[in-house]
Amino acid sequence: MTTPAVRIQNLPPYLFAEVDRRIAEKRAAGFDVISLGIGDPDLPSPDFVVEAAQEAVADPRYHRYPDYYGRAEFRQAIARWYGRRFGVELDPNQEIVPLIGSKEGIAHMAVAYVDPGDVVLVPDPGYPVYSIGTLLANGVPFTMPLKAENGFLPDLDAIPVDIAHRAKLIWVNYPNNPTAATADLAFFERVVEFGRRHNILVCHDNAYSDVAYDGYRPPSLLQIPGAKDAAVEFHSLSKTYNMTGWRVGMMVGNQQAVEALGRVKTNVDSGIFDAVQMAGIAALDGPDSWVEERNARFQQRRDLIVGTLNRVGLSVAQPRASLYIWAPVPDGYNSVDFSLKVLDDAAVWLTPGVGFGAHGEGYFRISLTVADHRLIEALERLERLSF
Repeated sequence: MTTPAVRIQNLPPYLFAEVDRRIAEKRAAGFDVISLGIGDPDLPSPDFVVEAAQEAVADPRYHRYPDYYGRAEFRQAIARWYGRRFGVELDPNQEIVPLIGSKEGIAHMAVAYVDPGDVVLVPDPGYPVYSIGTLLANGVPFTMPLKAENGFLPDLDAIPVDIAHRAKLIWVNYPNNPTAATADLAFFERVVEFGRRHNILVCHDNAYSDVAYDGYRPPSLLQIPGAKDAAVEFHSLSKTYNMTGWRVGMMVGNQQAVEALGRVKTNVDSGIFDAVQMAGIAALDGPDSWVEERNARFQQRRDLIVGTLNRVGLSVAQPRASLYIWAPVPDGYNSVDFSLKVLDDAAVWLTPGVGFGAHGEGYFRISLTVADHRLIEALERLERLSF
């Protein structure tokens, strides 16, 4: 039998698929494993979203193929939300492309822009799909280290000029996964200027913009004047509205990039189920108070986790946004060894930082998306360990 393409053979296992395998093995051995790994909100989607979907599913009009470029009403709702949330004006017909979750759009962006041998600048540690999508397009990921001393922001001046000249895309992601770092508009101004100077399309993954605490409101890169000339932003209803399983998101911004990604998608998928788009409209037009109340729940968990980690001797700051706590492993451990020790000794899974790239070594990530009673139990188990 013929073998898979070299690009598939060279792909590493997807991080969270491997996490699921390890946890399943432990559970099969009879252990009650509590996973603090994947950022999948445990709280339900809003009632008004579910009700809109139920009504739409019952309507035969929505049982047929959807529009390849998304329903006009959905694109208009995205534009209204961006205008209300960020003060950013978008043309629903030319500056928005709906996605079957932002992950597929991020992966397909390399298909739209990267030829074999082209460079893509990716953060390390970072969401694995930035690099995976590049590899699938036979591109070359060039890692930008995110270091604590720089606030987990990339040092754009450290990127070699020859690499910048070969680069087609640069990925940034704030609020950040996995580090929970945030960025201000001054940083986004520098990234946009860098993209213009080197003719690189700036891609901002802004999936966590509305998971924020203590009154903080993360910005959009598109708030920078003229940013749409050089940048796009990926967003998702997954984290904002606890809709990870619904698979609905969007890319917005530069008109040429929207058209290019849309052309890829019309050739490889058939769009988002119309009932899901109707639910998305209900979410985007829904009350902001729902998001604020949900964030209050996550903030309570954040405070509980940070307090526990500091009590056991791990110095952790309170993140202003995202679903994650990014913490240093104790002295004497690497990130994998520490995660496996906690799994073996406490039946609690913490994601090793190296799973997000070589520069994630020395850290682990905890997600806030675990039911309160299970989170409390997991933290009690951690407090009984000695490091």
